Amino acid sequence: MIPGRADQREDMVPIFEFECGKCGNRFEELVPSSCQEVECPACGSLDTRKQISPFSSMSGWKSGGSGCSSGGG
Repeated sequence: MIPGRADQREDMVPIFEFECGKCGNRFEELVPSSCQEVECPACGSLDTRKQISPFSSMSGWKSGGSGCSSGGG
C-alpha cells in the first residue's frame, strides 16, 4: 500500500488471463469487477473464458475451494 492512500484497495483493478473460444487466442486483461464480458483483442469475439493463473493458484487466494490436496503430512 502507498502511505496516505486509505482508498487504494478500492482503486485496484485485477488482471486476468483469458482464452478465446473462437480463435484460441490467450491474453491478459485488466477487468473491473463490474465488467461482465471481455472481448478478444485478436478476433473481437465475446466467447472468452477466464483462465486459472499459476499466480492465483499459488498465492493463497481461494474462490470456492482450493487447489491443494488435503493429504497427511
